[in-house]
Amino acid sequence: MFMTKYESPVGNLTLVSNGRQLTGLFVDGQRYFPDVSMMETKRNLAVFDATIHWLDAYFEGKSPCGETIPLKPEGTTFRMAVWKLLKAIPYGEATTYGELARKLNETAGMKTCARAVGNAVGHNPISIIIPCHRVIGVDGGLTGYAGGLDVKRKLLKLEQKRNQ
Repeated sequence: MFMTKYESPVGNLTLVSNGRQLTGLFVDGQRYFPDVSMMETKRNLAVFDATIHWLDAYFEGKSPCGETIPLKPEGTTFRMAVWKLLKAIPYGEATTYGELARKLNETAGMKTCARAVGNAVGHNPISIIIPCHRVIGVDGGLTGYAGGLDVKRKLLKLEQKRNQ
């Protein structure tokens, strides 16, 4: 496994790869941060170049296409289904945990609740690109974010500015 760092407007990010695909993108210090002590630091991987290019565009206020980066998040079937729904949330828009639970039931026949969806969202290993920050509470309030609510607020604000 390989890792590199990226300095962003929301703090340092750690990118993790198996050498071909992006397996993680974490805000330093976030919950569920991986143990990187055994990873080799390597900047010159094509997947890191693509990710850094995507992040540069994103933080410049553009809506880059996530499909340009080979992603390989690892998780249970349920978590993978939730993360697939996260990728479908349009740039600058938000949805609720309950709405995601409803969609899972409709599209995948998975009967679940908002709380279970929230747990899966919180364990998203490729933050920002798989946009878990776009999920909010039913009342429109900001709820949980593994990278911290301040980071979530900044990401949503960045996207809202671009959409105005």
